[in-house]
Amino acid sequence: MARTIDEIQQSIITEVQADTTLAPVATSTSKTALWRLWTRVVAIAAWTVEVLFDTLKAEVNELLAVLKPHTLKWYATKAKAFQYGYSLPDDTDLYDNTGLTETQISDSQIVKYVAVVEQTKNLRLKVAKLATDLAPLSAPELTAFREYMARVKDAGVKLIIDSNVADKLKLNIEIYYDPLILNDAGQRIDGSDLQPVQNAINKYLQNLPFNGVFVLAYLVDELQKVDGVVIPNITQALSSYGLFSFTSINVKYQPDSGYLRFENPTDLVITWIAQSPLQ
Repeated sequence: MARTIDEIQQSIITEVQADTTLAPVATSTSKTALWRLWTRVVAIAAWTVEVLFDTLKAEVNELLAVLKPHTLKWYATKAKAFQYGYSLPDDTDLYDNTGLTETQISDSQIVKYVAVVEQTKNLRLKVAKLATDLAPLSAPELTAFREYMARVKDAGVKLIIDSNVADKLKLNIEIYYDPLILNDAGQRIDGSDLQPVQNAINKYLQNLPFNGVFVLAYLVDELQKVDGVVIPNITQALSSYGLFSFTSINVKYQPDSGYLRFENPTDLVITWIAQSPLQ
């Protein structure tokens, strides 16, 4: 963005006053002093050049926006730029945020997680917002978001847009634990953590990238880091989404909604087995 003429002139004056050759002769503080008039002339010339560059940049960006094929990343970026409750000016894919604070803009950008999946005849967008945890957009929010994407997308591109509740997970796990650290309910004996294993599992689920792959072996790796866990053994893992029945997870699973959670506390069943540390 072009600097103002005053800003440019002041930067020139600062440089002149710092120069050991020019400073002794450029001592007048009068605005009509010859040396100050020259700084004004040069500042106007520099400002003109900067404005021309800004104009050129805007024209080039406009041409690129029209000509450049949009990528999956572009669609994800546009999805996150959606501002709920604000109108989109005609013939543009950018909001006019004049007069809005950064907080107002951020609060209106409700889409916090996006995955764009290329399918045979369309692009599928999975989106979620963030409350205390990932959550689907409400019906009014999803309607507004779909209208926004319909306006900014490329002509001829079919979008399938979903914002669903988390895929459901059920786990049965045997935890062989060190009885010097954990009790038979999986609580730390020192009282510092009443659910260290459950917390580690939930943390693993929450740390997965949106639309990331849930891997049983990686979960085992995380459980082995829990102090007091000697051997974690996943005996059963089931998943489900929408109205579909639960199916087994043998190695890995990619959530249809983009994220995976326990629907009920009883969906995580842990059997505690005392075990001395192995040598």
